[in-house]
Amino acid sequence: MALPLVLIALGGAAGATTRYLVDIWVSERAGGAFPWGTFVINVSGSLILGLLFALAIERGVLPASVRGPVLIGFISAYTTFSTLMLDSWRLIESGAVALGLVNLVGSSVIGMVAVVVGLMMGRAIA
Repeated sequence: MALPLVLIALGGAAGATTRYLVDIWVSERAGGAFPWGTFVINVSGSLILGLLFALAIERGVLPASVRGPVLIGFISAYTTFSTLMLDSWRLIESGAVALGLVNLVGSSVIGMVAVVVGLMMGRAIA
């Protein structure tokens, strides 16, 4: 029981680190008030989660030993729903109501599309 928890924790550390690096990389290039780093992370995380879910759960391509560390550890630490909420609220609170709503709705709609595309990709591969 201890080894799966350690592997999930390591996956979480890798996901959190990747999230930080992607956020910096995207934010430095995009600039502006809109939280592009969080937006890109949420959409790409949704795509990756959909793809890996299809491969791991529906197709059985990824072994069960990889599922916890990758799906629970890495992806859960990589995606940033709570940061999405905070970024959106901060935009709204600062008077940028339209940007805050675009961030909320855009992340939700495009994130859902990304999950569906990831599932389709995963189902087509296996």
